[in-house]
Amino acid sequence: MKILVLNGPNLNLLGKRDPGTYGSGSLKELEDFIRDEFPEHTFLFFQSNLEGELINEIHKAMEMGTEGLMINPGGYSHTSVALRDALDPVEFPKVEVHISNIHSREDFREKSVTGAVMDGIITGFGKYSYVLGVEALERLAE
Repeated sequence: MKILVLNGPNLNLLGKRDPGTYGSGSLKELEDFIRDEFPEHTFLFFQSNLEGELINEIHKAMEMGTEGLMINPGGYSHTSVALRDALDPVEFPKVEVHISNIHSREDFREKSVTGAVMDGIITGFGKYSYVLGVEALERLAE
């Protein structure tokens, strides 16, 4: 599968920002981990702290033969109607992932605006949320 993995705001700070919640590995280490776990797939990784850049990548993916989309929208999951609207028309499998359990944190994190248009949400398994996300994309593509 050709899979686009989008990471939203502050995920570039993995390993530096609250390691107790997000782990001690960097974003690059997470990307390498995913590639190592699934060598049979082609991954395109993109991270941005800017909402419009994430939206542009989603639009591009719809034109590039992408077969699956996994996104960790970070804080945008709780606030971004624009990101939700960009994800809505995506017709290939799409899964939202979160490193931390958004339901065990602050109340405002429990609602995912973006999750409403996804095939599913995986939350709370650390870097393994991404592994489960790829496995979900594989099953959805069958």
